[in-house]
Amino acid sequence: MEPLELAELILKQLPYEPNSQQIQLIAALARFCLSDSSLDPVFLINGYAGTGKTSLTGALVRAVESTGRKAVLLAPTGRAAKVFAAYARHPAYTIHRQIYRMNVAGMSHVADNPFRDAIFIVDEASMIGAGNDGGENLLQDLVHYVYTGVGCRLLLLGDTAQLPPVGCAESPAMDVDVLKSYGLRVSRAVLTDTVRQASSSGILYNATWIRRAMRANPLPMPRLSVSAFDDVEVIDGEELEDEMGRCYSDDGIRETVLITRSNKRATAFNQAIRSSILGREGMIGRDELLMVAKNNYHWSAKVSGLDFIANGDVATVTKVYGTERRYGFEFADVSLHFPYRDIEIDAKVILDTMWSDSASLGQAELAQLAQACLADPEFAPAGESPTALRAALKSCPYYNALQVKYAYAVTCHKAQGGQWANVFVDMGYIPPEAQGMEFYRWLYTATTRATASLYYVNPTVEVR
Repeated sequence: MEPLELAELILKQLPYEPNSQQIQLIAALARFCLSDSSLDPVFLINGYAGTGKTSLTGALVRAVESTGRKAVLLAPTGRAAKVFAAYARHPAYTIHRQIYRMNVAGMSHVADNPFRDAIFIVDEASMIGAGNDGGENLLQDLVHYVYTGVGCRLLLLGDTAQLPPVGCAESPAMDVDVLKSYGLRVSRAVLTDTVRQASSSGILYNATWIRRAMRANPLPMPRLSVSAFDDVEVIDGEELEDEMGRCYSDDGIRETVLITRSNKRATAFNQAIRSSILGREGMIGRDELLMVAKNNYHWSAKVSGLDFIANGDVATVTKVYGTERRYGFEFADVSLHFPYRDIEIDAKVILDTMWSDSASLGQAELAQLAQACLADPEFAPAGESPTALRAALKSCPYYNALQVKYAYAVTCHKAQGGQWANVFVDMGYIPPEAQGMEFYRWLYTATTRATASLYYVNPTVEVR
């Protein structure tokens, strides 16, 4: 097949008339998909909000597969994979699920890539860091996996205006120099022209203004445009309860989220939402919305087809079997439904993280829990060797309890990769001296999580 033929197939799959920037990108993608694979090609697309990246990716997937070639869709988190699958109308998986396997010793390793001439398309690539809390270098392992397949190519989709991974000044996966350091031949495109008219969407208008302001030197004073739009509002704290309650009633709890800037503020908002809006008592109950705070491989091993439970995955509690206090910690036995995979599992969760101001249990708390488990005759190790100690901890359901937090209010990093119909952005008490580049990225990321209605709560910036 010639590149022109593939480009025509992509154009036929688009649900709208493309602009000139998109036509140029489609031509470049067609050449990339049919290029010499011996040079390990990677294509990097930096697509800003509203530029049609979503529709274009779906058209590319359908066009590629119509030629008999395989398209493999991936994302860093389960939530991002679910969003990706929905707009591409094609199955999507977490990067972890696709590239890692467990060996006989229970350790994860990069699997062999069984595909030939496949296009691996990774959405939300700006979230991929040089490592993760499990110690893997996720970007390096992804590159290794893809290019061990015969004739495979990698397409990375991201938005450099969003927050970079925790601990990074910039996103490694969106950095041409980083990719070249892996020996890859890099093609790159930037989508800046919006497909929809900015005048029709306040969400898009504000996102576009924030992104353009980030390129100015010096940074302008931030501002919000609200009065000309129906999908953006500014509200104060007194209105928050009523507005969130209405959104819960109209669209459901799963389609509404409050985004804030710290774990401490998220904890305070979650407490207020549960008591004042949802009328819930106790620490956990049926229909509770929870977010996983740390990767977990223990409980997924009991479910066929579930590789691991990822940090950031959201689940609903369907049953609470009981709670107990043990080793100085609170635990609950629950049944959880994960909508991303439509899987329900029984698991033990640790409740201490629900009210904690930290992202997950700290090293000191984990060490305390480990020592208590190893001292318990029920889980005592078979010997004193490191292998015996690891085996004992691996089998202990208390040490491996899911670390979870309430998911009604989340930090912006936790919200990345997700989309909600209704998004409330907590902007209270942000002083002018804190409104630099990091604030702009935070605000852009929070703004672009909304698909229908956006509410800025207590903003301390100019509002028009």
